[in-house]
Amino acid sequence: MFAVSEDLSTIQKTNVEQLLKFADAAASAAEQWLDLNIKSAKAAAAEATKQLRALASAKDVQEFAALQTSFTQENADKLVGFSKAVMTWATETQGQVSKLVEEQVTEVNKAVTTAVDKAAKSAPAGSEFAFNAVKSALATANQAYESVSKAGKQVAEMTEQTITTATNSIATPRKKAA
Repeated sequence: MFAVSEDLSTIQKTNVEQLLKFADAAASAAEQWLDLNIKSAKAAAAEATKQLRALASAKDVQEFAALQTSFTQENADKLVGFSKAVMTWATETQGQVSKLVEEQVTEVNKAVTTAVDKAAKSAPAGSEFAFNAVKSALATANQAYESVSKAGKQVAEMTEQTITTATNSIATPRKKAA
């Protein structure tokens, strides 16, 4: 048998804790998504029933057309609201996952740096070059991660702005027309 080092054991415990956090975040996101869809489906069914009853009770073609126009606007507004709720859910979920990933990357970096430093202290003379190369590779990987993370956040922000602008432009002209 071989002894598991304390560093490896700590890394494994941290990874298990992070995995549990990811699972919890995924379960919470799924629960929110399901709740949003169930509430939206119930509301849509109730609204459709109300609208169909109103259309069926229309006295003439003009009233029918007026109701239909009114319902089209209401339905568009509700679709915009649903879209905003979905975007809020997606943004919150992405934020939670990003935070967990950042925490994990930070922990792994600390653990690797600590392990490399410990190994460098007990390494034979002349091996400094190898340890410097590992540290340089780690720094480069961290810079690449930060760049990708920053780009991902920018894409998420631009997508959110685009969706917000699009939903506002859909809702605004119809409200002015009404």
